[in-house]
Amino acid sequence: MEKASSILSSIFGGVSTNPAATITSIFVYPIKSCRGISVSQACVTSTGFRWDRQWVVVNSKGRAYTQRVEPKLALVEVELPKNAFTEGWEPTSSSYLVLKAPGMENLKVPLNNSCEIIDGISVWEWSGSALDEGTEASEWFSNYLGKPSRLVRFNTASETRAVDPDYARGYKTMFSDLFPFLLLSQGSLDALNELLKEPIPVNRFRPNILVDGCDPFSEDLWTVTKINNLTFHGVKLCSRCKVPTINQENGIAGTEPTKTLMKFRSDKVLRPTSKQQGKVYFGMNLVCKESLSTWGKGKVIKVGDPVYVLKKVSSPGDAAA
Repeated sequence: MEKASSILSSIFGGVSTNPAATITSIFVYPIKSCRGISVSQACVTSTGFRWDRQWVVVNSKGRAYTQRVEPKLALVEVELPKNAFTEGWEPTSSSYLVLKAPGMENLKVPLNNSCEIIDGISVWEWSGSALDEGTEASEWFSNYLGKPSRLVRFNTASETRAVDPDYARGYKTMFSDLFPFLLLSQGSLDALNELLKEPIPVNRFRPNILVDGCDPFSEDLWTVTKINNLTFHGVKLCSRCKVPTINQENGIAGTEPTKTLMKFRSDKVLRPTSKQQGKVYFGMNLVCKESLSTWGKGKVIKVGDPVYVLKKVSSPGDAAA
């Protein structure tokens, strides 16, 4: 028993071998700002989870739509083949991304389609080329949103979108806002819901990884964690935009939870000695160390995996934000 404990101690650098939490849900969002898919496991790639934010809907000028300006995207359901989340799976001629939305016929987008490359696509500070998913997809989103739209896929063959090097040098992502992964704890959500008149579900915050078993807002402090032999770095507290105020079941925006979060999760409260920008924080942005290395087997995390904390800071004020 002592030998086993010694081995574990060496693996985890002398840190307690007791897990700090357990993964209870994993979410992948194939199309930016559309509904996510709850999966039992997900493969880690060089840009985040496989399939995550690989597509985006853009306007006539190639600028990305998000729920901030098109809340109806919250109602677009996305399906991928069940096997798409298993390690080593590759699409065939009969593999599709399937989209559903109120008042619309289902749309099937081939996963191995040969797409035209179009230039001038932009997401926040990034611009480049992307793969156009064609006329049928364009008409579907144009009809649904009531304005010219196109569905495009990240052009991995020629494009790279770097993560802000001030927080994580050398990492990259596709069409996510800023970072490849977002982690949130059930304890944090429960603590917030105790303060709200009407509790909200986790989908308001669109995390990739939901964990349970830790104190509320413990994730604020985690700078290095280990999950199934993969090392994740907590690189920045997640500052929240308008999206958590949008009901993901009907696309209608309100004032909560931002109104309540401002009372106890603002930079003024959590980071009183730092420059105040009126931000509220909920969740931790992550990068995965192994995503920097050559693609290989075993880069998978699963629901039920324990989360080990290797390094942490003493307060949210000490965390990057």
